[in-house]
Amino acid sequence: MDRSQFAEFLRCRREALQPEDVGLPRRPRRRARGLRREEVAELSGMSTDYYARLERGAGPQPSEQMIAAIARGLRLSLPERDHLFLLAGHDTPRRSLRADHIGPGLMRILDRLQDTPAQIMGSLGETLVQTRPAMALLGDETHHTGPARSAVYRWFTDPSSRLIHPASDHPVHGRIYTAQLRRAAARQGPHSPAAALVRRLLDESEEFAVIWNEHQVGLTHTDAKRFVHPEVGELTLHCQTLLDPDQEHALLVFTATPGTESHDKLKILEAVGTRQSTESPGALQGVVAGPTEESRTTTVR
Repeated sequence: MDRSQFAEFLRCRREALQPEDVGLPRRPRRRARGLRREEVAELSGMSTDYYARLERGAGPQPSEQMIAAIARGLRLSLPERDHLFLLAGHDTPRRSLRADHIGPGLMRILDRLQDTPAQIMGSLGETLVQTRPAMALLGDETHHTGPARSAVYRWFTDPSSRLIHPASDHPVHGRIYTAQLRRAAARQGPHSPAAALVRRLLDESEEFAVIWNEHQVGLTHTDAKRFVHPEVGELTLHCQTLLDPDQEHALLVFTATPGTESHDKLKILEAVGTRQSTESPGALQGVVAGPTEESRTTTVR
């Protein structure tokens, strides 16, 4: 690990970012050049002391997981992220880890949606990052590991994952999830994570196997989706999707038609998310899952 260059690179990238670049308000009489260390630490889901030690070139070698979190917090591009890995003494990320890295452009859009339920998803339905209102609406799912990171896997193996939708909608959701996984497996090939997930689900879920053998393709969710929330009841929301084809990521934004009961209920949930976000400055941001070294409990869906 090249500690001096690693620390200098972190410091340079931190000072190049302004609060408005990551969706943070610019406070009066702010004197800091770029972001403060505590702000980057919050964005990365770790303690300020841990991040400060890294900038000083002290402390143990950070794990791949921690570096990935810092790269996302600093809104690094993929080349910058790979460079940070090398400076830390690691190989450049494996394909699966690279797929978890969200491009800075998509993150900048999410930064401006902090008062709206929004989240960024991977190609297998992994929730990579989301806003606080999205957590209030959908719950925390970024803490899952292994195959359970995939919403498709959870749908067919964990009955509680279906409670967010009305029971009458479950059959269509199962078929759409299966069709989307079939498309991902065809795109990625027989030795891909998508294909491995298919094989695992065929072994573990009879329901999935039945739907898979129907060979349905081209099924997609409609614009309007129905949700069931334990506090406010049923909502009908519109889901707009922005795709990043380079990374196969999708930004999902949930809205409700003004004047409807669902709109009023969504405002209640957004207020809940806002109250939660005031607990710490970094909670205003979409928070990522992953860090385990001196990390804070800031993971959301």
